[in-house]
Amino acid sequence: MLSSYRRQWLVKDVVAGVVLTTLLVPQGMAYAELAGLPAINGLYTSVLCLLAYALFGPSRILVLGPDSSLGPMIAATVLPLVAAGGETERAVALASVLALLAGAVMVLASVAKLGFIADLISKPTMTGYMNGLALTILIGQLPKLCGFSTDADGLLGEVRAFLRGLADGQAVPAALAVGAGGAVLILVLQRWLPKVPAVLVMVLLAIASASLFHLADHGVGLVGTLPTGFPPPTVPHIAWKDLGPLCVGAMSIALVSLADTISNASAFAARTGQEVQGNKEMSAIGAANLAAGLFQGFPVSTSGSRTAVAERAGARTQLTGIVGAALIVLMLVLLPGLFRNLPQPALAAVVITAALSLADITGTVRLWRRRKAEFLLSVAAFLGVALLGVLPGIVVAVGLSILNVFRRAWWPYSTVLGRVPGLEGYHDVRSYPGAGQLPGLVIHRFDAPLFFANAVTFREEVLRLARAEPPPRWVLLAAEPVTDVDTTAADVLEELDRALGVRGVRLVFAELKDPVLRMIDRYGLTHVFGSDRFFPTVESAVAAFRAGTGADWTTGGPRPDAAGPDGSGSPPPRAEGRHDASAPPS
Repeated sequence: MLSSYRRQWLVKDVVAGVVLTTLLVPQGMAYAELAGLPAINGLYTSVLCLLAYALFGPSRILVLGPDSSLGPMIAATVLPLVAAGGETERAVALASVLALLAGAVMVLASVAKLGFIADLISKPTMTGYMNGLALTILIGQLPKLCGFSTDADGLLGEVRAFLRGLADGQAVPAALAVGAGGAVLILVLQRWLPKVPAVLVMVLLAIASASLFHLADHGVGLVGTLPTGFPPPTVPHIAWKDLGPLCVGAMSIALVSLADTISNASAFAARTGQEVQGNKEMSAIGAANLAAGLFQGFPVSTSGSRTAVAERAGARTQLTGIVGAALIVLMLVLLPGLFRNLPQPALAAVVITAALSLADITGTVRLWRRRKAEFLLSVAAFLGVALLGVLPGIVVAVGLSILNVFRRAWWPYSTVLGRVPGLEGYHDVRSYPGAGQLPGLVIHRFDAPLFFANAVTFREEVLRLARAEPPPRWVLLAAEPVTDVDTTAADVLEELDRALGVRGVRLVFAELKDPVLRMIDRYGLTHVFGSDRFFPTVESAVAAFRAGTGADWTTGGPRPDAAGPDGSGSPPPRAEGRHDASAPPS
């Protein structure tokens, strides 16, 4: 990277590093407190992850650091292990081990080339998860915004505790003014003056207000003077009994961090012309977490907002992150009291505005309009986080994504095909109700691999077609979408052939892919069916049927049995229901 560095980039990288630091410091402190840790640990974490990613990361400008989406997950993992009123040192040690474990998971997954794991969370479920996370963060920060604290578990418990605190008069008016005013200021500047560093402006005004109006005397909590200097590398010590819960949390954090990283890396790589290297990104994020864990840090991820700030400021390489890390260290060594008058409600405002950016209401509405099933998945993931908690919520999100894939394979789209004048191939009779049919022949398409979960569904579909009046002589499976046949499905095919044979119906195959055909041959089904039942194209099978029967094409409405198993009518035309199987029919 040094050999390819251009001298004209230096000034831009340094300036971008200075601009980035103005965001790194307040966000690092705010997200540390969101994770239930001292603000100073957010700065330690920011320094180490920036340096580690600059050394190992493949992206030129991607920025790492404490993240609002990981804060609640860290708190949900660490705080239950810390006894009520427990020592801060123990919480820091647990968070550091959590970072080490998350880093190890990512590095090992990278070595095993498991970057595809990020795909376990579909976009609708991730949207629901993030919406639930945003609501959880928002509710959790409201007491701090109002100048008091609560001790409650779960979203509903936190809502009740917050309302009880308001009813008991615990809110501090000065704190609420600073916190709510700060949140509004950030949102307004981000909306109307996006080039202005909104967080920095709010922080400076909050510090000035605290000094000018002596807010500490009015019950407003301040950050105070930060510890001087930088900690030495430390191997955290914890009890063995804590390792199990930390491992569970680390795997959940690694999954969310990886999904977030791949998403951000893809977005910014498209702008710069770089290629996303999933496994290298995973190993770099792992290295950043390992480095943070050895210096009293906690788990980190990429940040789309901070990366966007660096990009707009002119960042060209990871030197931007190195400059940011160096400036934070200089501040800790030379100016540890720089933020001593920063009000705690101002940090809550930073977290709340970040939480609002996590929510994707527009995307949720879009899901409702486009596909109700995926909207319901998103809502279920949202409820999983909101009602069960952050860590169970990620399990719900992954589980729902996997179940959705399984559902589509279990009940795939299937249809009858016919000939449409003027169009090549054979097409879905639901999309083309006037498609022609050959008397005695049903061309059936099943849009999924045949395996244990859907083999019975396939059998019932074919038997239903065979029971039509008048009964067909052939049921021709247009098998191009069938990419696999497992042993259970092979047995079902053999049983189906016997059941059809009793009715005088032949099951015939066309367009089976070569690997599937070899699989069927290995199962012995080629011998059971006979080689004359397998055709290279739908057209050749149709030609063979016409040659043997003399049948000719008829036109008209769709067959009564072309509706789905539930007897419903034809759905609106859709692309997935069309099939251009071969050359034009004769």
